This record gives sequence, C-alpha cells and structure tokens, in this order.
Amino acid sequence: MKKYDYIFTGAGCAGLSLLTRMINAGLIAGKNVLLIDREPKQRNDRTWCFWEQSPGFFEPIICKQWNELWFYSNSFSKLLSVAPYYYKMIRGIDFYTHCFNSIQQQSGIDILYGEITDLNFFENSLSLNIDGKSFIFSGAVIFNSIQKEESASQQKSVYLLQHFKGWMIETLKPFFKINEATLMDFRVAQTNGTTFVYVLPLSENKALVEYTLFSKKTLPNNIYNEGLEQYLQQFLQLTQYTILEEEFGIIPMTNAKFPWFANGMYNIGTAGGQTKASSGYTFQFIQKQSDAIIEQIKNNTLNPHIKPAAVPKRFNFYDAVLLRVLDHQYAAGSEVFTNLFKKNRSQSIFSFLDNESSIATEFSIIKSLPKLPFLKGAYKQIVSR
Repeated sequence: MKKYDYIFTGAGCAGLSLLTRMINAGLIAGKNVLLIDREPKQRNDRTWCFWEQSPGFFEPIICKQWNELWFYSNSFSKLLSVAPYYYKMIRGIDFYTHCFNSIQQQSGIDILYGEITDLNFFENSLSLNIDGKSFIFSGAVIFNSIQKEESASQQKSVYLLQHFKGWMIETLKPFFKINEATLMDFRVAQTNGTTFVYVLPLSENKALVEYTLFSKKTLPNNIYNEGLEQYLQQFLQLTQYTILEEEFGIIPMTNAKFPWFANGMYNIGTAGGQTKASSGYTFQFIQKQSDAIIEQIKNNTLNPHIKPAAVPKRFNFYDAVLLRVLDHQYAAGSEVFTNLFKKNRSQSIFSFLDNESSIATEFSIIKSLPKLPFLKGAYKQIVSR
C-alpha cells in the first residue's frame, strides 16, 4: 500500500483549512498526502461567519461583510458599529471549491471517499474501515477532525448544543438593507431554550435567515420551520418569499476537554477543542490553530505534548461559567447577551470572544453581567473540577 507522509481524516473546515494553508506554505511539495471524507463537497451545506479586522487567508472567497450589526431584545435594541472589525461570511460551496482547486493543482494528494468507521491507531499504524473495507496506513502524521461522541461527554462537564436551521430566501422586491446585518434577535419566544435569529443580507432581495438555539437537545424539524416562518412574518413583515437553500447544523458547546493528541492522531477543529464553548464560533479558531501547526511543521517542532495556539486558561473558565449559568438556568440567555451588548462596546465584546482581550476589558465585561447568576455559575464550575 502507498506510503503517506500526511493523512487527513475529514475534509471539513478544519482539514481543508490546514491542508490548503500547508500547500500555500510549500509544505506539501514532494510529500504524499491522503485526504479521506464521506463524500465529494458539491453543495452549499453550511455557512461560516466570523469577525476580523484585516484581510485573512480566505479573503478572496468572502461572500459578504458588514461593519454595522443589529442587536435586538425585548428590552434593548441597537445598531452597532463594529469598526475596525468586519463581520464576514463564507459560503460552504465557495470554501470547498477554493480549497479543492488548490488541492487539485498539487501532485501527490490522493482523495478517498467513504463512510469512516472503526478509526483506531495501534503499533504506529492507522486502522480504518471505510464503507466496509479495511485499510491500514503506517508512519504518517495524522490530522483528525472527526469527533467521537464520547470525547465530548466527560463526567462533570456541561454539554449543550448550538443547533440551527437557516433559509436563504429571496423576495420579489428590494427589501433588505445590504450594509446592515442582524447579529442576534432575541425577541422570538424562548420556550425551547436560549433562542435567537440572525439575518445576513447578500443583496436587497436575498438574505440568509437563521433560527438558532442553545439547549441540550435538538428539535423536530417542524419547530425550526415554524420559528423561521413566524420570525419572517412577525418581525420582518415578510409573507412572500422563495426559499432558495436550506442548511442545518449542530455545534457542541461544552467545557469538556478535547485532547490535542490522542490515539496516535493530532486532533484539529472541533475534535481538537477549537469551538468556542460560550458562543459556538469555530472558523477563526481553526485558522489560528492551522497557523500554529504550520509554524511547528516549519520549525520541526510538531509534538504531541506541545499544544499549538493554546488558549489562556482564564478564557476557558469564563466559557465554562457561562455554560453553567445556561445549563442550570441561573439566568436566561437573552438576559445575559442583552446585558453584554447594552453595557459594552462591541469591539470589546469581539476581542473578548476571540480570547484576545485585556484583563481590564474582561473585568468590565464581567461587571456588566448579572452578578448572582454568574457567582453561582463560577462556584458550580470550581467545585465541579
């Protein structure tokens, strides 16, 4: 069997980001690489949104960006100017096309499609079962982005889900303000947990409308549809529109620990703990981790014991406390986020959620949150360790 230098299990955001960046850095030339995924990426199955101040690695495929964002709740609404940040959107199909164009121009990269089961590592070899066929690969550096369920369900950990359904809609007449997006709208019913909607206009008559919840379980499909329909009718006053595309996603929100290296594989993306536990944002943390891994490869310091792009421990604590607050319902999520955006500059919030804020900024943000619920959450987190 062919000998590979690198193996990537999963061709999602994490695997494709790292591989494309490695190609760009000249680290794949002369190497044999195997990329394994369930099926070819031929449809727009998801959207990634994130904020940044300067053009990033994937700037050429930014679909739309905004620096004015609406926040809505029943007690507070405001159009936020987020400069120097831009809130950016990348469509899944554009991301896949961009990455696979780079991959196809590089010799030495093989792609294997199929359902991966029984992924194990033993005696310096990776054992896989793909669509009922067994494969064994030896001696490769393995980057794994497939998350095993048990890795995110440790004892004493909070495990919530961010789950969402989105519609790309088109209206008959111009309707949307293309330079203003809705980051969070909490005016919708909170019956099933922390619930909000965001609206990302791509043109005057086209927008992505996403119904999002933080809770322990997903909902029947009709509940998401009803939530979207009610929002469009009640808050946007829209009754005539065409649904062009649908997307559905589930993101773990947990304070469980995800190992950088386990079972002979380097874990990347959500499987490697790159999902922000308190917000679900993942894209930019994947990019930071990818940059750090590339520096390790360049310097020949890739090591199971040296975690790249390590997050300062205080941010993990902040995230865990919020999860405790939401999990035990010490405070409603809508109240928490309303306080956050009402009492702080949006730029400070973004730097805080990026794990890049100063202690002074963090103190100001913490002071703005409901005190008793967060003291309870902090106590619960400390005694649960």
